[in-house]
Parts: sequence; structure tokens; C-alpha cells
Amino acid sequence: MPKRLMDSFGRVHDYLRISVTDRCNLRCVYCMPEEGMTFEPGHRILSYEEIAEIVRTLAPLGVRKLRLTGGEPLVRKGLDRLVAMLSAVPGIEDIALSTNGIYLASFADALKDAGLTRVNISLDSLVPERYSRITRGGDVRRVLQGLEASRRVGFAPIKLNVVLMKGINDDEVERFLRLTNEEPLHIRFIEYMPIGIPGGTDWSAGYMPLTHVLDTCERLGLGYSPCGDVYGNGPAASYRLDGAAGTFGLIRPISEHFCGTCNRLRLTADGNIKPCLYWSDEYNVRSLIGDPAAVEALFLRALDSKPESHEMAKALSGERMSRQPTNRRMSQIGG
Repeated sequence: MPKRLMDSFGRVHDYLRISVTDRCNLRCVYCMPEEGMTFEPGHRILSYEEIAEIVRTLAPLGVRKLRLTGGEPLVRKGLDRLVAMLSAVPGIEDIALSTNGIYLASFADALKDAGLTRVNISLDSLVPERYSRITRGGDVRRVLQGLEASRRVGFAPIKLNVVLMKGINDDEVERFLRLTNEEPLHIRFIEYMPIGIPGGTDWSAGYMPLTHVLDTCERLGLGYSPCGDVYGNGPAASYRLDGAAGTFGLIRPISEHFCGTCNRLRLTADGNIKPCLYWSDEYNVRSLIGDPAAVEALFLRALDSKPESHEMAKALSGERMSRQPTNRRMSQIGG
């Protein structure tokens, strides 16, 4: 039987999230501080050739799906070149991109031609002034231009990621839901997570369970029903408004964690394997690149250390946790 990337709980991992940079052109309130971030120097960031070599090692072990993340991946030059390298790896079936969309209109054609399959675009508000506040300076019109370019070149499915925050954008749920009526867009509401939050910060003040989305449907009399998984929808519970062309999904890492079906590993921009988003455990693989057996062994070792659950709900309630949470910001991990 061929080797597989299986952890001690029997979870098979076929999905690798690859951060290509820790830098970003925005400063979203749940991801990065407004100032004071220290970024990795260029020589500490994995080259495209190093990333491709890691993927060539993992594909025979069953990795089929890749997602390029950041920071903002489109701030790194020549990303289409990396996409082309990865799409040429035998066994890789799907390459997705998580982006804030600001630069997407400029690069959509080149990325599509290189082999990019689909995109997830972060869009936490449709109100220009509010979007600018959440992102600390972003222009929502440019994101919408990136969305239009994604439609034009044929990325599918196109997903819009909305981090729902109490008192900030929770009044926009209806507007996002109605986007799915006429077009095959897939809105994914995501619970606010305590990733890299400095000590003393009242993270719970912004947290809102996603029952709010279904409650909004009920309040407005919007009929909906569960629907089959949208391709690549991972941990989202998917629903469709009656008669809608698109869907909406709920990703609930706090209120209903999905650790039992986790199939993903993460590779940070500076070459660390992260078996779990929340915990501090990391394994630096960079020095082993060029030795496929050693790279494989380190990934298997990282998987052996992967815990059963991330325990984020304990962070909300203030309970004692079994491990040390990461102090890295979301932008430094890749989400």
C-alpha cells in the first residue's frame, strides 16, 4: 500500500496550504496590527523552486489540492510562474488562491493561463467606508473589479470570505446573502478566531457565533435548505436560499469545530510545516529541501504531533488549554 499522509487519529491529509509571503498591502483588523509588524527578509522566504520541490515530494503521498496564501500572495512578483510550476506536478488536481482581491484584476488572466483553478476573495464589507476601516485603507471598488475579472476568466467556484464580527459587519448578512440570488457566488461566513491576538486583547468582544446568519434568514423569511458540498468548500456547512444561483456557507471553528475531518497541512513562507493553525508547533523543512526522503520524514513527524483538536473554544471561555497557542499573526501563518 502506498504511503499516505495520515496522522495518529486516522485523518488523511491531501491538502496543502502554501504561504508565499508574510507581507500584505492591507492591515485587516483581525489579521495584522496597524503598525509594528516585522516582516521576514527576502532571503528567509522560500523560493518558488523550493516550494515546487516540496510539492513534488508530497504529491506521491496523496497531496492533490493546493492553496496559495499570504499575507497577500499577489504582492509577490511572478506568482503565475509558481502556479505554472505547481500545475505541472503529476497528481496535483486543484490550485486555489486566497486573496484580498485588490490586485486580482491585473493578474487574473495570467493566473488562469498558468493553471489556477479557483479563487477565494476576502470581502468583509460591501460598504466602502466600512471596508476601508476594517482593512485600514482598502478600496472595495478594486475588490469588486477583481471579482468581475474572476468571472470573466472562468475561475470556478468563486467564493467570497466574510469574517463576521459583532458590532462591525453583522448587519450586512442580508446583503451578502442576496448576492447569491442571481449569480453562482458562494459566500462563506467565518467566525472570528483568536489567532495571534496579543495578551490583554479582548478577543471575545468581536466574536459572534454563526447562528446569527441562520437567525437572519428566519427573521427575514428567507427560505433556505442544506445543499451538497460546493467543490473545495472544506469545513463549510453549505446552504442555498430558495431559488438562488449561488450558496452560502458557515465555517464555525469555535462553535462547531471541524477538527475531526481536518485534511490540511500548512507551509509558512519561511519554510515551517504547521500541522495545526492554532498551536505553536512548527517544523522547519527548508534545510532538507533536495532530500525527498528527509522532507517526507519531517512531514510525517509533523503529522504525528498533530493534536485531535485546536481547542479554540477554550480560548473564548478562558479555560486552560493543553498546548501553547501560536503567537504568530494570521498573516504570518497563511490562514
